[in-house]
Amino acid sequence: MVLEKIIVGPAAANCYILGCEETKEGLIIDPGADGEKILKTAQKNKLNIKYIINTHAHIDHIGANKYLKETLKVKICMHEEDIKFLKDPSLNLSDFAPPGSQNEFLPFPNPDITLHEGLQLNIGDLQANILHTPGHTPGGISIAIENCVFTGDTLFSGSIGNTSFPLSDYNSLINSIKNKLLTLPDNFIVYPGHGSATTIGKEKRENPFLK
Repeated sequence: MVLEKIIVGPAAANCYILGCEETKEGLIIDPGADGEKILKTAQKNKLNIKYIINTHAHIDHIGANKYLKETLKVKICMHEEDIKFLKDPSLNLSDFAPPGSQNEFLPFPNPDITLHEGLQLNIGDLQANILHTPGHTPGGISIAIENCVFTGDTLFSGSIGNTSFPLSDYNSLINSIKNKLLTLPDNFIVYPGHGSATTIGKEKRENPFLK
């Protein structure tokens, strides 16, 4: 599997570019900003991008959707519960973007594919399995591919997602982590929406928010 992480935008969000080594089909997870840099990384790896998947619909994870959709002619994938965020600046947090920067990202295009628990997307020989992990947002998802799980802003190394935002819910977040993510094998590598990678086993043992 081809896998590269790019840190994008003022919120230092992690954007992941993945691809099948055999077929060169690719996937972008959470292109929050810096669309040209993301595009160059995909091109460097000679990937034919098939999908953009957003783990949730906050601006730091969807900001480059418009640019990449128009440039690459790809399908955007998002959980149906977060579609309402796209037209509401208070929900997608574009209200808090630096002055004058909002027009760079707007409008946020509607998804071409709505995601739900158990959906599987094929990227060449890779299978992206969708886990609905609400809490940070109602439509938050995680994506399991091989022995990796991309958790967006649900689970971090030594921390958990922020639930102080509109429509966030702490109890839902904890349930998502304990009932969906921590049931994965301990050796699964966790690639979060911000910060460094970790493992499911390490978070079970050491994450102070999950004791």
